[in-house]
Amino acid sequence: MASHVRSKPSRFPRALLRAGLVVSAAGAALAAGGAAGAQAAPTPSADNSGGRAAALADAVLDTAGGSIATAKNLQLNPLANTPVDPLSNSVGTQIADFKPVSTAAATGPLSEGAALKDLPVVGEATQALPG
Repeated sequence: MASHVRSKPSRFPRALLRAGLVVSAAGAALAAGGAAGAQAAPTPSADNSGGRAAALADAVLDTAGGSIATAKNLQLNPLANTPVDPLSNSVGTQIADFKPVSTAAATGPLSEGAALKDLPVVGEATQALPG
């Protein structure tokens, strides 16, 4: 085969391979550090394992409760109460003497800057969550 016919190797795959190796080495170092820390911890005795499990469960629930409370109170629509809010429009119709139907019930709370806990159906379901 003539040398002018051979394809020239691209530098992009080589750089991608190097980046992958660096990330893999960093992950291995983190895993080794975590394994060393896990081996240094004392093993729980049979008489105190229930207390430690309860403390761990309390810590997880407190952490989850704080993050879930933040998510429940966060404003969902960043454009709420602005002139460019796309959800501020609603469409409604009424047929004969039936009750009118409108999209304002669905988009109204979002265009007013409601959080997850303030939504009509989802808000009631979020009351069961911690926080």
